[in-house]
Amino acid sequence: MNNLKKIGMTALAASLVSTSVFAGELTVSGAASMSYENYSTTDTAAAASNNKTFTQGNVINFNGGGELDNGMTVALAFELDEGAVDGQLFDNHSVTISSDAMGSFSLSGHGGSSAQSALDTTAAGDIFDNFDATAGIAATEVFNSSKAGNNIMKYTLPSMVDGLSAAVSYQAGGNSNAGAGSSTAYGLTYTGVEGLTVSYGYGEDNDTNTDEREVTTIAAAYAYGPVTVAYTESENDATTADQTLKSVAVSYTISENLSVKYGQETFENQADAVDPEYTSFSASYTSGGMTVSVGTQSAENADGTATDKDVDYNYLTLGFAF
Repeated sequence: MNNLKKIGMTALAASLVSTSVFAGELTVSGAASMSYENYSTTDTAAAASNNKTFTQGNVINFNGGGELDNGMTVALAFELDEGAVDGQLFDNHSVTISSDAMGSFSLSGHGGSSAQSALDTTAAGDIFDNFDATAGIAATEVFNSSKAGNNIMKYTLPSMVDGLSAAVSYQAGGNSNAGAGSSTAYGLTYTGVEGLTVSYGYGEDNDTNTDEREVTTIAAAYAYGPVTVAYTESENDATTADQTLKSVAVSYTISENLSVKYGQETFENQADAVDPEYTSFSASYTSGGMTVSVGTQSAENADGTATDKDVDYNYLTLGFAF
């Protein structure tokens, strides 16, 4: 993305840290999109058996900061996204302090991820998350990850082994539920072999005393030439109902601008009578700051019951980055 403005931030820097005044920098970037979506389902009782919609997306990111006299770097990030929560303009925001010797420490006032949840996006791109009440299915599948969100602290360790990165996070108890316990998480990613990325994450969610969770994620991806094969598996051991989300995907880069991807997901939920299964095929074309994406997705047994409710989802998106 291109920087639109660079603004001196002397006053902001002085208010953030107790050190001598320094000149900082503020960069602004953004994205916008226009989409067409169509859901159809075999459930004849569904209110959205052939739901066609047009949607518009928008986001502006402000990133500011600079280097202090002691060698440390302070970074402030704000996301302006009115559509994220109705009536609220600001979405994710965080402050990060870092240096080569100590690593980085961040506090996310809103929208932060835990060290585990930052790794648990499926290989296929969370297909299950596109099949919600919009698709006319009453019961929806939601994977319960480790505790994340508002006022979460994360520490990323400095590089100690080539190709290995490690992070830990902490969410204080009672952040959103009075009397709840605190939640911790950690994540490891290794990229020391050319073309290979392997990750492991563990996290807790102790925000609800009657449904405490431990979540683990393993992920691996290997790129050989234009082909990338990826596998992910996340397990949620909960007090109420365990969950396992498995996914595999294969992507092929046809040219510098054009790529295609096929993915599958299986959602094993102890609370369901049958396991929903998802498939996806997508293609994207990028030219400059514009990306055209088209895809088709399907969900079998989408509501997790034995009534065989299937849903198809098709989309076309025109996105712009600036």
